[in-house]
Amino acid sequence: MGSTSTSSSSKISCFQCEETSSSFDHFRNGWRLRSGEFAQLCPRCASIYEEGKFCEAFHSNDDGWRDCESCGKLVHCGCIVSFNAYLLLDFGGVICMECSRINFALARSRCLFLEGQPDITRQTVIEPQYRPRSSEMEVQQISRNFECVVTPLFEKLLSATDADLKLARLIIPKKCAEAFFPDISEPRGFLLKIQDTEGKDWDFNYRYWINGGSKMYILEGLRDFMISKRWQAGDTVTFYRVEPGGKLIIGLRKTSSLQPPNEK
Repeated sequence: MGSTSTSSSSKISCFQCEETSSSFDHFRNGWRLRSGEFAQLCPRCASIYEEGKFCEAFHSNDDGWRDCESCGKLVHCGCIVSFNAYLLLDFGGVICMECSRINFALARSRCLFLEGQPDITRQTVIEPQYRPRSSEMEVQQISRNFECVVTPLFEKLLSATDADLKLARLIIPKKCAEAFFPDISEPRGFLLKIQDTEGKDWDFNYRYWINGGSKMYILEGLRDFMISKRWQAGDTVTFYRVEPGGKLIIGLRKTSSLQPPNEK
């Protein structure tokens, strides 16, 4: 890489391509150098830098490229040019500044929305095994997809019965169903539209039957969804709610290496 320099004839060189000019106005400021001065760039290199594509254009074969943990975009880490283009995450990895700003805005919106709102996930007493364990990064990514506030409601580790393609149904924990799903008055139930975490709509049949004098809630018609998501015993299904509006979202976390519980 070149360096900003002045020749005996008072010509100035572009920091990157070393194009020269005797007019200082021909150049534009780039990044700040360790000396405190700014790298002087010719119009072409300056335009690439200002578009945020400098490292892609000139450093593509260098080491130090890492994936943004949120969007997957490649970020050139350890380079002075892209020093302000990413943040280090507490749990390891990096996040690009664009995702960081979006996540901050979504988190702020979520806090403002939930301020003064009852926290039904805490008010509702559900068994520990059904409490949502979605990471903040997962929730932020889903919020980005829907451009709104998303709240995890509950999750369930899939049993062998839940993963049976012939049955193609999911038993919803009773307290979770009564707290988070629409009210249901008829055993035959009704069609319930739920979106997956990519925004695709799915139509399931939500119903109940009486078992030992108590209602057992069932989500049926899951065969296509199960095949699409490669749903299997040991995976974890999580339900979320979009605010405002209350739309339900279903997500799947692949944890098939875990031992599935016995169906009760």
